[in-house]
Amino acid sequence: MRKLLFVFFLFSSQIIFSQDNYEIQVYGAKTQDKGTTIFELHSNYTFNGEKNIVDGVRPSYHALHETVEITHGFTDNFEIGFYLFTNYTSPYGYQFVGTHIRPRIAAPDKWKLPVGLSLSAEIGYQRQEYSPDTWNVEIRPIIDKEWGKFYISFNPALGISLKGVNQNTAPSFEPNVKASYSFFKNASIGVEYYGSVGPINRFDQLAEQSHALYFVYDMLNNENWELNLGPGFGLTDATDKFVFKVLAGRKIDWHKKRAR
Repeated sequence: MRKLLFVFFLFSSQIIFSQDNYEIQVYGAKTQDKGTTIFELHSNYTFNGEKNIVDGVRPSYHALHETVEITHGFTDNFEIGFYLFTNYTSPYGYQFVGTHIRPRIAAPDKWKLPVGLSLSAEIGYQRQEYSPDTWNVEIRPIIDKEWGKFYISFNPALGISLKGVNQNTAPSFEPNVKASYSFFKNASIGVEYYGSVGPINRFDQLAEQSHALYFVYDMLNNENWELNLGPGFGLTDATDKFVFKVLAGRKIDWHKKRAR
């Protein structure tokens, strides 16, 4: 297992995508349990965003983004996720945007690390009308920790364009952070930060960087259902000013179903 994790890190570092508004999520380090599948719907609506076409990409203003994500746990420490991206914006109507696939591996519990640790590599295609880069890859290390009722996760993601406007630039640094506190028995309230500061060898000017804060509610202690929702506020001119997101998921344990 240790060798497999090393090989995965090594491979991933050679192919360093941006979440944009299709998948607004800070990942936790734990992978999906072996033999279980979670079906998730990422929905968000941009109340106040970009109104002009930029680099051939259609505006995000009053856009409804909906993404279907299906993730299956193949081992105790390895999962694969599949994404289907869609967009509804007047006057373009409801449109297919693209698909991604995401393998992820986690450090096993027997290593007894002081933090949760995993690594995902996401690769896929988006239509040119909805992304300046049609083929890209994202490398996302995931580090998290829980102290009693307090939880924090850090995703220092790197993205590289394989085909598109940014294909000749260095990998882009896209950090995500989540901090939450369980004020209630089965729910937490927290803050999520999403950033994109530009190529790692030369960050963009601040006005051109993307920085957003989301204030979120998470449902806890439910084996079958997942819920994360809240409003997000852009902090720079290059960021959509107001987005509301909802992530709902349903997990199925195939072992339990067969046992019945």
